[in-house]
Amino acid sequence: MVLAIIMCLPILGCLKSSTPTTCTNRPVDQDEATILAYLAANSVTGYVKHASGMYYKIDSLGSGPTANASSKVYVQYSGKFTNNTVFDSESDATKTGFVLGTLIQAWQIGIPLIHKGGIIHLYVPSALAYGCQPTGPIPANAVLVFDIVLVDIV
Repeated sequence: MVLAIIMCLPILGCLKSSTPTTCTNRPVDQDEATILAYLAANSVTGYVKHASGMYYKIDSLGSGPTANASSKVYVQYSGKFTNNTVFDSESDATKTGFVLGTLIQAWQIGIPLIHKGGIIHLYVPSALAYGCQPTGPIPANAVLVFDIVLVDIV
């Protein structure tokens, strides 16, 4: 369900509203301490900081093609908060098939770093996820963690 929301958010963000938005996404660097604390508390090593401010760790690079914004990606994933509570997951990649360019920024940045069959963990500042807008079970300004297996690319 949350991934369905992930896909719809870019579309909703483009719709004009007569009501002005009252929230402003917090700067990426304001979430860095939370991400670093999570990495330390969970003994995560071998992570890399992307230029966007997102941290990631590649467990397996995979082989073959990589995804681009127009690729349809089939993934197994779990999304959790920094307290390790899972808010969404899917173990059956056939239930995914998302166009990468419609997903949250963190996925658009992270998934192309691996190839088909690759495994990546994303440690995501709120601005690269849902920002100041609460979405389903995800509160505003939530730092998120995603574990992703890129099963297939079409």
